[in-house]
Amino acid sequence: MKHVLTLTLSPTVDKSTTVDKIVAEQKLDCDAPKFEPGGGGINVSRALKRLGLASVAVFPSGGLTGQRLQDLLDEEGIDQHPVTTKNLTRENFIVVNRTTNEQFRFGMPAPELLVREEEAILKLVKQLAPKTSYIVASGSMPQGIGDDFLAKVARIAHKEHARLVVDTSGEALKQAVDEGVYMLKPNQNELSKLTGLRVDDHDEVEEAARKIVDKGKCEIIVVSMGPLGAQTVTKDFSEHIHAPTVKKRSTVGAGDSMVAGMVYGCSKGYDLRHMVRMGIACGSAATMNPGTELFQKDDADRLYQWLVKRIKN
Repeated sequence: MKHVLTLTLSPTVDKSTTVDKIVAEQKLDCDAPKFEPGGGGINVSRALKRLGLASVAVFPSGGLTGQRLQDLLDEEGIDQHPVTTKNLTRENFIVVNRTTNEQFRFGMPAPELLVREEEAILKLVKQLAPKTSYIVASGSMPQGIGDDFLAKVARIAHKEHARLVVDTSGEALKQAVDEGVYMLKPNQNELSKLTGLRVDDHDEVEEAARKIVDKGKCEIIVVSMGPLGAQTVTKDFSEHIHAPTVKKRSTVGAGDSMVAGMVYGCSKGYDLRHMVRMGIACGSAATMNPGTELFQKDDADRLYQWLVKRIKN
């Protein structure tokens, strides 16, 4: 049986804590920190694990922080293939103000990838691709990475008949789309930059997404629109789906959870409408938990059933 391969080029160890209140220039007494593995593709792998679907996580790993990342993934039972790097894996910092429930997210820059490290990652993807049904490239691009890196991954996916799912931004995304991908999950800002069009409302989102689909560069585009839900566009289908109303505690990992839900739906043979609703359910469920906890499967299942009951024939 083929598996899912997730690719994370800017992995991180997420360190989170809470304080009673945040006051400038005062010593703040924080709760004991919680450490969790993070980064786009890694979060997708973690979310897939919660849904009962195995995956293989490929990512660069450097120094003591990289080793901690690997240990954290081992604790969660994630199959991993790290590529050793010279530079340290980054660590992000998240603080929640208990008084206001405000969340402060401090994202550190991803360390530069050397050319030989980039080549090692591509070599590993080539080795694993024949056993892969889906390749999920998610997260930001680090310094030093070639703009054509994801285009190279797209060529590998095509050769091995794997479906490439991309959730990133910038020039790397443009070149990947030019090469051809199976599914994209941009937000409105990313879609606007990708197409050069305004995407302030549903009609504009659909128009911009269709511009990509009609060129034959992507089969499915699912535009995440935050609390407004998502817009799905294919060659012969378009639908806006409203997100369920939930009590939001954190948005960390919501987009990655959405990608995981959609990949899970694809792998289980869900039709398009059910597949996207599985993604929205997982993304919405992730916002119900604090810090970087992603979602609880029971929450995702409940929201999915709620969304399915509202499908209009």
